[in-house]
Amino acid sequence: MIEGIFVEGLIYGIMVLGVFISFRILDFPDLTVDGSFPLGAALMAQCIMMGVTLWLALLIAFVGGVIAGVVTSLIHNHLKVPNLLAGILTMTMLYSVNIRVLGNRANVPLLNQETILSLVTERLTGIIPDEYILLVFFAVVTLVIKLLLDLFFRTDLGLTIGAMGNNEQMVISQGVNPKTLKSIGLGLSNGLVALSGAFAAQYLGFADVGLGQGIIISGLASVMIGEFLVMKSNRIGVLTLCAVLGSICFYAVMYVGRYYGYVINMTPNDLNLIKGILIIVLLVLTQSRKLKKFAVKAVVKND
Repeated sequence: MIEGIFVEGLIYGIMVLGVFISFRILDFPDLTVDGSFPLGAALMAQCIMMGVTLWLALLIAFVGGVIAGVVTSLIHNHLKVPNLLAGILTMTMLYSVNIRVLGNRANVPLLNQETILSLVTERLTGIIPDEYILLVFFAVVTLVIKLLLDLFFRTDLGLTIGAMGNNEQMVISQGVNPKTLKSIGLGLSNGLVALSGAFAAQYLGFADVGLGQGIIISGLASVMIGEFLVMKSNRIGVLTLCAVLGSICFYAVMYVGRYYGYVINMTPNDLNLIKGILIIVLLVLTQSRKLKKFAVKAVVKND
């Protein structure tokens, strides 16, 4: 059970890192995620069925997500469409694209197909206990992605993207084109989301056009849980760590709801209700925390 929670949390943790980039760094509510997640799964599944090299298939899934993010940024930047609507438009179009990628089917099973996970399991059997193989693999993959992101956001380009999310006018005054930065940021964000979708398809054993339904809510909830539960910091390394830990906590809650919800007469159909309530509770708690800090500062100032 514990291994399953961690594996699921780490797989979707890659998606949460993508949502963190668009939501927290770019300050761009990007609904493309609901389409780019199943896009990554669909591209991975179709590449596996066609016999494409597995690591190349993973790269294709990532590039597919990058293109989806860039399309959203182009709609937003050049057609002057509000960011929320631009994401919805791309997400809607991706639904049809994903069905096309899956060969005009809604679902492609991957049972009995060789995947990266089956390959890793085969190679590490006997070296690591079977129940921990996927846990170790995804811990390493997620850690490497997190460290690469940390390095990227310490470069001049990464720092400028971070600055644009806080103050776009300041970036413009420095002679930098914010449209280019948004394209890079959204491309990277959706690339990571699609990568997560590619791993999820291999872990679940199928790719489905509905895999991304409500995934943005899961991503936002995970980001908020990470920020609420873990220490407050402005350091990028801590923030990305919070996102991954938030993902593990969120999927632990979902896991318990899925398998033990029957105790309080819950069904799997109630999980979306739990996600919504969880976000509302987090928003209220965060607001209360801010009000408390404000009150403490006011008291100190009056003293």
